Amino acid sequence: MGSKKKNKKNPFMDGLFYGTQIVFLLTIVGCIVLFFVSDYWKTTVQLYKDAKTMVENSDREDFSAYETSIVYDDQGDIIKLIKKDRFQIYLSIENIPETAKEAVVSIEDKKFYEHNGIDLKAIARATLALIKKDEITQGGSTITQQLSRNIFLTHTVSWERKVEEIFISLRLEKIYSKEEILEFYLNNVYFANGYYGIEAASIGYFNKSSKELTLSETAFLCGIPNNPTVYDPRKNMENTLKRRDRILDEMLKDEKITESQCLEAKQQTITLDNMEVHSAGTYVDSYVNYCATRALMEKNGFVFKNEFADEAEETEYKALYEEEYNRWSESLAADGYRIYTTVNREMQEKLQLAVDEGMYGFVTQKDDGVYNVQAAATCIDNDTGKVKAIVGGRSQDNVESSFNRAYQSKRQPGSSIKPLLVYAPALEKGYHAGSALKDVKTADGPSNSGNAYSGSISLRSAVEKSRNAAAWSLYQTITPSYAMQYLLNMEFTGITEDDYNLSTSLGGFTTGFSTVEMASGYATLENNGVFRTPTCIETIVDSNGNVIVENVSTEKQVYSEDTAKEMTDILEGVLTRGTGAKRRLKNITAAAKTGTTNDNKDGWFCGYTSYYTTAVWVGFDIPQELEDLSGSTYPGQIWNTYMEAVHENLENREMNQ
Repeated sequence: MGSKKKNKKNPFMDGLFYGTQIVFLLTIVGCIVLFFVSDYWKTTVQLYKDAKTMVENSDREDFSAYETSIVYDDQGDIIKLIKKDRFQIYLSIENIPETAKEAVVSIEDKKFYEHNGIDLKAIARATLALIKKDEITQGGSTITQQLSRNIFLTHTVSWERKVEEIFISLRLEKIYSKEEILEFYLNNVYFANGYYGIEAASIGYFNKSSKELTLSETAFLCGIPNNPTVYDPRKNMENTLKRRDRILDEMLKDEKITESQCLEAKQQTITLDNMEVHSAGTYVDSYVNYCATRALMEKNGFVFKNEFADEAEETEYKALYEEEYNRWSESLAADGYRIYTTVNREMQEKLQLAVDEGMYGFVTQKDDGVYNVQAAATCIDNDTGKVKAIVGGRSQDNVESSFNRAYQSKRQPGSSIKPLLVYAPALEKGYHAGSALKDVKTADGPSNSGNAYSGSISLRSAVEKSRNAAAWSLYQTITPSYAMQYLLNMEFTGITEDDYNLSTSLGGFTTGFSTVEMASGYATLENNGVFRTPTCIETIVDSNGNVIVENVSTEKQVYSEDTAKEMTDILEGVLTRGTGAKRRLKNITAAAKTGTTNDNKDGWFCGYTSYYTTAVWVGFDIPQELEDLSGSTYPGQIWNTYMEAVHENLENREMNQ
């Protein structure tokens, strides 16, 4: 029988082993002593308290604080993203694809459903791998820890931040379920290029919702957050593909997919189809923001006013308006609305082109590079009363202005206000197209263009020839207090007590009106006297898919149907025999009115067909005389160019039908 060999002990190795243990223990003891004799323990206790307070004061809204709102045109194409500094679309856990949940758990945190927020073994493995400079197969941070950093902390490396991260993670797991934590994580983790969350990444890289992704595409996206720079698919596609394959392998190991699914997903060619924003321009952007904000204000109980009992009431209203406007404007940029508009990009391009071509000869610029002579225009769809196109100024290369003159600038309307303020209200009082009006020069009255007076003139001719004396006399008869109410009923703003005088019959107001207001007023005449609040908003849907705003325009019968039809008939004469004759449309029946202010400072052309109403203004931002400016020159040219373009191939229709 052979005897067993005894292992010979090596005294040196035994001594080294025990010596190492002693050093390790002494090190641990030293660290503990150092911890308590220093202020580290105080800092740690404070970090624990802070973490507890932060998490216990949190709610679900803290994890969806910034969600991008998306704006669509009338064809359903995205034309604008309203956001803070990130593109983020929040999904509830039931709407997040199962493959996305499984992929991130497999690659980021296999024990996610088992641990209490931290994984000590994973932290130890990551630390050891870092020391040995090996590849880290699993991160030291759990999904909960990563969520803690993303929401409550910065990514600054320090022992304090790491300790607080651990405390926050432990607390999160006590307050929120695993499903909630996974939901929060997949909606907030960074996917490079400004995309936060799986849905934003899916739309950003593949131009489709995450629920439409293939297994391969899902794994591809879920590889990015580990290192958004290294795995940025727009710059490092090969890296991202390798990461995808690794995720698929991990999912296979975890029995989340089969071998055939894994192989098929690896073989799929990944082609990026980047989200396309079909920009309609900055003028549309600012007007959409304005209309959407006001729609949210109204939905939440704000009552808009344009009449006030006294100055104190007006001051109080303006302060409240500003407060609520700012509040809902912030909401627009953070709460993930889907905003469906009536903006038509083709019509917008045509209106901008008409403005630019009409102003082509004016090349002088202000100190900031913006053209001196400007123009603005608004087009309303007469079938709906909604804005289809809006241009707040001339387009310029390398010059961007947030000032949208079409709705933000108030200008004297000149004679273009007469049909709305003088003649239609007079028709309501029993006047008609053939009524005789005084057309004489009086001591306190205005002069007619060319100092031509007829003595007596029909109402129709007074409109066609834009006779100031006749309008003044008629306005005096019907009284400003009676006539002004029609503008107020059509929600014209900025009217003051000082405007209740005879000069407003010729457009001499304290502040004046915008092209949006003027277009909506003329659209009321085409709509048989029914006013509709101008807006470009069709529908607003919240982040949960609930329709919260729909059909935002209010309707109000301002003029009688008979008055509207007769006024339209009279205004048709302006384009056949009157001041706008050279701007008559070729094959479409239209009605219009020109307007020019004193010293040629403002020029207007407002007109409509059965299809569209368009109001155009031309002038300087700071009013000054512009040679050759009248309603029929530059404004009329812009109006005619645009209206001919948008009516191409449309059949002629009678108005007021």
